[in-house]
Amino acid sequence: MRALNQFADATTGVLYVHSSPAAVCPHVEWALTATLESPANLKWTSQSAGAGLLRSTSNWVGPVGTGARLVTALRSWPMLRFEITEDPSDGVDGERFSHVPGLGLWRGAMSANGDVILGEMRLRALMQAHGSTGELASELDTALGTAWDEALEPYRSGGEGAEVTWLRRNVG
Repeated sequence: MRALNQFADATTGVLYVHSSPAAVCPHVEWALTATLESPANLKWTSQSAGAGLLRSTSNWVGPVGTGARLVTALRSWPMLRFEITEDPSDGVDGERFSHVPGLGLWRGAMSANGDVILGEMRLRALMQAHGSTGELASELDTALGTAWDEALEPYRSGGEGAEVTWLRRNVG
């Protein structure tokens, strides 16, 4: 890191492809290889939550913002279920992206322990827009990614021979 730069130059993260049709897997690897500028070399295993689906997990290292670039690369296949985390680094919050067919993409800022962070101004805007209508709880659920967590939970536990990394909604 450059001495005069208060922001991190690089960060790390994890890519979870929770489900992909077998025919799409090579395309996912090509997209990741192009984005990361290094071979993806994913190990695909069976996804027990869906017949004929495969899953894979990979750690990555790259410049800050790589998580968003990976999301852009994977959104080309709307049938994929995936999550991408980008770890917090000096001067930069972490992020988590979740994609589920039918729900689309969700993005949340993430603290060092993995909690979703909702900023003051976002909370104030939600309260102002929905505080008196009774829709505040629903809007907070959307801001926290609740529907995405519920949709991805059956796919997170892995399958036979899968590398298991627990990314759960209820962490403490």
